[in-house]
Amino acid sequence: MTDTPKGRWSVVLAGTGINLALGVLYAWSIFKAAIQASITKGGEGAFTWDIASLNDPYALACLVFAFSMILAGKVQDRFGPRITALFGGLLVGAGFILSSTTTSYPVWLVGFGVLAGTGFGFGYSAATPPGLKWFPTRTGLVAGVVVAGFGLASVYIAPLSTYLMGLYGVQKAMLILGIGFTVVVSVLSMLLVNPPLAAGTTAASVKAANADAIGPGTIVKTGKFWTLWLVYFVGSGAGLMVIGSVAGMAKKALAEYAFVAVAIMAIGNACGRIAAGMISDRIGRLPTLALMLTIQAALMFIAIPTVTGGGPVALVLLATFIGFNYGTNLALFPAITKDNWGLAKFGVNYGVLFTAWGVGGLVMGRLSAMIEKATGGFTWSFVIAGVALVLAAGLTLALKARTAK
Repeated sequence: MTDTPKGRWSVVLAGTGINLALGVLYAWSIFKAAIQASITKGGEGAFTWDIASLNDPYALACLVFAFSMILAGKVQDRFGPRITALFGGLLVGAGFILSSTTTSYPVWLVGFGVLAGTGFGFGYSAATPPGLKWFPTRTGLVAGVVVAGFGLASVYIAPLSTYLMGLYGVQKAMLILGIGFTVVVSVLSMLLVNPPLAAGTTAASVKAANADAIGPGTIVKTGKFWTLWLVYFVGSGAGLMVIGSVAGMAKKALAEYAFVAVAIMAIGNACGRIAAGMISDRIGRLPTLALMLTIQAALMFIAIPTVTGGGPVALVLLATFIGFNYGTNLALFPAITKDNWGLAKFGVNYGVLFTAWGVGGLVMGRLSAMIEKATGGFTWSFVIAGVALVLAAGLTLALKARTAK
């Protein structure tokens, strides 16, 4: 089946579906609110966590997600996407099921933070590479379509999680989501297959070529890698630094229509990934990246008066456009990795580069929280993010100039 054009697209759509399932990570905001309500209410079987630790399982999951991509990439390059995705699905399911058995804070750290976080890394690392191998000349578009699934996930995961908790409570909702995730990813992983070897190519020759391919030990010694890592750090970190705050304001302003804001922002995030991929196929990765970083910088400065004096519609549009530009990073950097260092060790190479996403979100998100606490507002967060994005755009253009030269 997969040697036909239709079959090739089934591989891409399976990767998109897996990323849609991986969006169960976004369910944390819903569970966090329920856990906080349980702590406040108290009583038998209630959660007894420290309020300050409510976000710890999610933060740990994101960090583990980012760094597990390195190991997951090695597994994907060695054993293929099917086994890697299946293992990721089983890990996420196990993490959710373990968390569903208790209200213990340490167990939730292990279940949601470590097991599910690692599973997210394995699933995410396996979703994109096979699609890129089937469509070597449409790298940007395919990468954008596959990762768009993750951006769209919050459209369904928030209402689904709310509905399940309303019927069954936190523990049973976690159990249902864990089982459902495992089944969906296990089924879709069977469709993730690499294209057949070209005529005259043997397994031995492929193995020899892969052994000589550019790997992380080589790329981390280059200035190009660290320039890209820093730009990814800023591009993802700046977006995550403010998008949550702006999105929260937009949802609060819309009151009972908050779900509309969530859906619009998620669609914007997903569209940014697809659009950036398509544009980069035409004008190049680095020019597209520099353009998106520049637009994102402008949006940060526009956000300063909008947040203080704009209405709910302006806030939703602002959050949507910031989400759109943030999403472009998740499509462009996989394509840049493939273009620069090939597909033979794509999984582990992108895993090493992807650590910039985890570190950027952690560092700049923490910085934003500290600034808000110190100043009582978001103005300086927007200013710092805007300046950092301008510098990142400059680094991107300088890298393009050096590459062309």
